[in-house]
Amino acid sequence: MTEDPPAPALAVPTLTEGTELVGEFEGSGYRVQPHLVRRFDGQVVRLPELLYLLAKLVHIQQQSASGPRNAQQYLSRLSEALSHETGREFEPDHVVFLIDNKLAPLGVTTYSDGSPPEIPKANPFLSLRFRVAVFSEASSWSISGFFMWLYRPFVMLLAVSVFVFCETLLFSGTRMAGAVQQALVTPTSILLVVLLALVSSAFHEIGHASACRYSGARPGAMGCGIYLVWPAFYTDVTDSYRLGRTGRLRVDLGGVYFNALFVIVLALTYLATGWQVLLVAILAINLEIVQQLIPSLRFDGYYIISDLVGIPDLFKYIGPILKRALLRQPADELLQALKRWPQIVVTAWVLVVIPALAVQLGILVVRLPELVETGWSTAERLVESATASGNPVVGVLSAAVQILLLLLPLAGAVLVLVQLAQAFVRFLRRRLVAVRDHKQGRRTPYRMWGGAALLIFSLAGLGTDSAHRRAHAASAPQPRTTSGSGSPSATPSVPALVSGRPSIGAPASRPPTMPRLSWAPGFITVKGDVTAPGDARTPEK
Repeated sequence: MTEDPPAPALAVPTLTEGTELVGEFEGSGYRVQPHLVRRFDGQVVRLPELLYLLAKLVHIQQQSASGPRNAQQYLSRLSEALSHETGREFEPDHVVFLIDNKLAPLGVTTYSDGSPPEIPKANPFLSLRFRVAVFSEASSWSISGFFMWLYRPFVMLLAVSVFVFCETLLFSGTRMAGAVQQALVTPTSILLVVLLALVSSAFHEIGHASACRYSGARPGAMGCGIYLVWPAFYTDVTDSYRLGRTGRLRVDLGGVYFNALFVIVLALTYLATGWQVLLVAILAINLEIVQQLIPSLRFDGYYIISDLVGIPDLFKYIGPILKRALLRQPADELLQALKRWPQIVVTAWVLVVIPALAVQLGILVVRLPELVETGWSTAERLVESATASGNPVVGVLSAAVQILLLLLPLAGAVLVLVQLAQAFVRFLRRRLVAVRDHKQGRRTPYRMWGGAALLIFSLAGLGTDSAHRRAHAASAPQPRTTSGSGSPSATPSVPALVSGRPSIGAPASRPPTMPRLSWAPGFITVKGDVTAPGDARTPEK
């Protein structure tokens, strides 16, 4: 007769090193106010009140010099404190369950046997890839400190007034149209416009970092990465979630505010010199500002809406809202967790933005062959003109930049269509399996298939905008529990304890009965501004 292997010995669980308990999420759009925890890696985790309270008690016991060092006494004291704070009865088994199945999988605490967790990372929809930090968090802190004074109310009022005056003066006549025709003739002028647009993009990022520090949060690293196929700048301002609604909106608008300051400098220089290249650069930066305020992608406009309603990630509500609007299904639990007016705003955002992106994608698909042909002929013409110019080096460099800006949107469109097709195939497979397993047969409404196709094709349009995006926070993947065989199992209202984690006073195969959480914990999307280049006609970031 074989004996079961002994369960691992209990240890004193602690918060992971560098984890900070932020507090309540101010200005939240949820019916039940969540609480925030910031991990050592800058990732912000959203927790319900019960889990946050347990993490707080773990932190208190961890800091207490007179706290028990015996694991069972430690867990007993935690359960007593949790029962006292909540008014509900909790046993040590419950504490072990919450730590091993909720907090540790999110990287907030160690497991009850003392083993460190594997730190998960949020993977937001349409997130920035291949990040390279150019300036560290310390450097970003120092750089942002030089520009904090620009957020003083008097300075902001003066700057906005001067910006409006300059814009009115420059765009009221015909000088802008003439400048575009004359300035973009020589390769040198084109390169200068691209260079000034890139400098404006970098200054845009400093604006977000400075607003973050001025508001009382700590900006993270600044650098560059790849968004789909576009090179992009980013600034990690995830820590701004600790701020109230006003502070978060200041961070959201900080980038375009600094774009406006850059326009003022260029406008004054133009008025002093009459150099028309500056007018074209001002036009490009204005297009950048408008594009940033469009709430379709994770631009600044998207984050403005997100922070106004207090919902960190709007994209995860696309499916539930379309199901309710198109398929007349009951409201999903995700929607029911929102307050009334945030639910209305998010619904309006989905029903306006998604159809617009679907139309945009349809136009792109129809015109893709024409765009490819035009891009090829334009590239040939640019190569010929570059070799025939008086300065071959500058001509070739200018042509290369224009060809790159011309081809990147086409490459991005093709990539999005491929990803769209793959996602649609995966969706069909899941639906077929669901129909077979639940024996729904032909009763499955065909409009669900049509709605799903519309959703996927709409989402693909997100990638066709050649512009700037901010990297702000997606909900976390749910913590996965494993059955005794080690295979993933579905999480019921009270999932089983992780195999191999000890339980006190109860068999490991039978979890303790405890109150169900009102909602699952999750990640806040890494919030960061991202700026990417535009097309060859408007050489933006």
